[in-house]
Amino acid sequence: MKNQVQLIGNLGMNPEITNFESGAKKVRFTLATNESFKSKDGTTEQKTFWHNLQAWGSTASYLAKVGKKGAQVAITGKLVTQRYKSKDGLPKKFTTIEVNQAVVL
Repeated sequence: MKNQVQLIGNLGMNPEITNFESGAKKVRFTLATNESFKSKDGTTEQKTFWHNLQAWGSTASYLAKVGKKGAQVAITGKLVTQRYKSKDGLPKKFTTIEVNQAVVL
């Protein structure tokens, strides 16, 4: 089995890049995908799904340079779950998609 995600959607925000002292680069952004379906009364409806994504290195640099809010992007990546403690000490989980390849269409 393989942890792989492929999406085509629109950037919900301009990618936010973080440059680390080590020289590493990380970019965070959201991606909206849409799904059409027929409702019970036969009308076509559309639902939007929002995804949280991050990318590192050259992929991060590319997205920060050419990615703009609203642009259509195709990505390949994997699901990553991060664990942390809230301010009140409770354990929390946050799932994001870590992008290894991206193309702005």
